[in-house]
Amino acid sequence: MLLILLSYLGGALTIVSPCILPVLPFVFARTGQPFARSGLPLLAGMALTFALVATLAAVGGGWVVQANQYGRWIALVLMAFFGVTLMLPHLADRLTKPLVALGDRLSNKAASGERSGVSSSFLLGVATGLLWAPCAGPVLGLVLTGAALNGASVGTTFLLLAYAAGAATSLGLALLVGGKVFSAMKRSLGAGEWIRRGLGVAMLAGVAAIVTGVDTGLLTQVSSVATASVEQTLIDKLAPRGNPNGDAAPAAGGAMMRSAVATGDDVAPGGAMMSRNAAGPAMMAMRAVAHGTDELPVEGKLPQLDGAIEWMNTAPLTAAQLKGKVVLVDFWTYSCINCLRSLPYTKAWADKYRDQGLVVIGVHAPEFAFERNVNNVRKAVKDQGITFPVAIDNNYAIWRAFNNQYWPAHYFIDAKGNIRFHHFGEGEYAKSEQVIQQLLEEAGRKDVTNTVVSAEDAHGVQQQSDMGQVGSPETYLGYERAENFASPEKQAANAARQYTAPARPALNQWGLAGNWLSQAEQITLNQGSGSIVYRFHARDVHLVLGPGKDGRPVRYRVTIDGAAPGKNHGADTAADGSGKIDSQRLYQLVRQAGDNSEVRDHTFSIEFLDPGVQAYAFTFG
Repeated sequence: MLLILLSYLGGALTIVSPCILPVLPFVFARTGQPFARSGLPLLAGMALTFALVATLAAVGGGWVVQANQYGRWIALVLMAFFGVTLMLPHLADRLTKPLVALGDRLSNKAASGERSGVSSSFLLGVATGLLWAPCAGPVLGLVLTGAALNGASVGTTFLLLAYAAGAATSLGLALLVGGKVFSAMKRSLGAGEWIRRGLGVAMLAGVAAIVTGVDTGLLTQVSSVATASVEQTLIDKLAPRGNPNGDAAPAAGGAMMRSAVATGDDVAPGGAMMSRNAAGPAMMAMRAVAHGTDELPVEGKLPQLDGAIEWMNTAPLTAAQLKGKVVLVDFWTYSCINCLRSLPYTKAWADKYRDQGLVVIGVHAPEFAFERNVNNVRKAVKDQGITFPVAIDNNYAIWRAFNNQYWPAHYFIDAKGNIRFHHFGEGEYAKSEQVIQQLLEEAGRKDVTNTVVSAEDAHGVQQQSDMGQVGSPETYLGYERAENFASPEKQAANAARQYTAPARPALNQWGLAGNWLSQAEQITLNQGSGSIVYRFHARDVHLVLGPGKDGRPVRYRVTIDGAAPGKNHGADTAADGSGKIDSQRLYQLVRQAGDNSEVRDHTFSIEFLDPGVQAYAFTFG
């Protein structure tokens, strides 16, 4: 709501801009005329022209949605430029001089016409719109550029509507009050300019924060957080879960899938509920209502796949190009353990059925800010051995088109472009492969095998979990979603604090030791050494970690119940518990060997020997 209010105020403040003043006397001259013949046409002309200029600006900024990470840097430069124009009104006046001159000419032409004429009032409205749009340029440009970085959404629409409403309110007050307020506006011009300069300084500070990584998630949240509940209501009413395009019967599970998730819920851009951990209770609900492989009703149409900022392992793909192919769309993100454990199957299916007409498309939709970095994703694609096409969905365009809610999520599309089946989370791989086989047979393939692949040779984080032994939930460490924090000191939001590790944490409680900075989605070791303690029940312990802003590796040492892990070390940890964090990703720290007798409650501790490490979330397997 704060951002919408600021947009409204930004629109309202444009009336005190110097370049608006030349046209206001002609606007005030209409105050004595009938509203239907004078005021209404004027407002219509102004609104239409303003909307046209704003639309052109939005279209011109739309390239950001399609651009890669360099496009985002260019967009940040533009935002900084807009901030400078707010601080330096004379620079903005110079840049908008051509449109101001055109507005003056139209204003004079309208003023010379019949005072009460509808056409002259409409023409004056056009002139007002031409003046209003460039005078609004810096503030409006910030809104449009920020919106382009996150893609079109209901939130973006509300921001633009709020801005237009502010401008219309100012003009409406001018029409109602008339010339009496004109002199007051002139007197307030200085204060208005100082407000504009203050907004410019704030904008430059925001750009600096984004560039330095102080809040790398800012642009993701700008157009979604304030309107998440409204947008979710619209999604629920207009496109129920399992009905991706709103034109087919609801799929199995319906809206129940949202409430069936026990852990890991989050609000996605666009207001949809997101979960990295769609296993456990969610999967039990899924199995209770899932379709059999002999009954695959149409759940919707394959939406367009535009909106990805980049494609890997292929040229950009479209729904039209995929007609005649059986398609598997896999939504994933590279630090999600559930996604990584399903990868051996999607990779095997892509290889096994490629020559028979199957196309597997991975849609990488990031959760954490560092997962938006295309180079990070490119490295993960290479490290995980992914050779099928991958769409980088940083703006969640494809995510929204499917009305998706989970990582991982698999959508199965037949050769006619119909979505015929979906599966959320890990598990039921044999059933999913049988769906692929059935769709290939429907497409006319005669040589489709009925065997299913196995992932017994998977290793590291891709090795399958023993979910029957998992008694610990996915646990986020940033203050926004942190639970079960057990250090004696309360977790401080956006502040550095000295913490003491809990002496005897209960199951699934965790705590910190050392000086840590707690932020919305991660915690950062502020200085010296520090540690994280967690009492868990599972075979595997994973932790999403990053080396910090300077990129220097961070050394760590893991213990289980106070001793080195030995044979129970993870893929990223040596037997003596030592390891090194050199990139932002998920690290496997513990994998208990032997039978399930060793899977019981243990106290895990990781000590970081260097400052700067960033820790995001625990996951277990």
